[in-house]
Amino acid sequence: QVQLVESGGGLVQAGGSLRLSCAASGRTFSSYAMGWFRQAPGKEREFVATIVWSGGNAYYADSVHGRFTISRDNAKNTVYLQMNSLKPEDTAVYYCASTQAYMVTAYLTKSGSYAYWGQGTQVTVSS
Repeated sequence: QVQLVESGGGLVQAGGSLRLSCAASGRTFSSYAMGWFRQAPGKEREFVATIVWSGGNAYYADSVHGRFTISRDNAKNTVYLQMNSLKPEDTAVYYCASTQAYMVTAYLTKSGSYAYWGQGTQVTVSS
């Protein structure tokens, strides 16, 4: 049973920073791509960032490129999302997700590519 547990959300002023963490358990974490998605009230869940299994490459949504950084520590079974220069429009529930595709190097930006999801962590950015 794969489990993903996010932490690190909270309330921050515009221009501030937060770092989200997602701890994984239940299988070999290092062999699978990980992603971050977010969902704002009244909107569909959207892709934020993804990182390949080895951690060597990452891909970002245009809306966060240059401000957010995804990384992973395979020794700690944890993926991170460092969020800088936060804007009110970044306010959402943030979810981490894991694929079932073994050692895939493609960038997976669709929610349907991910089989396992965390419970989400709220990020609120005040203006």
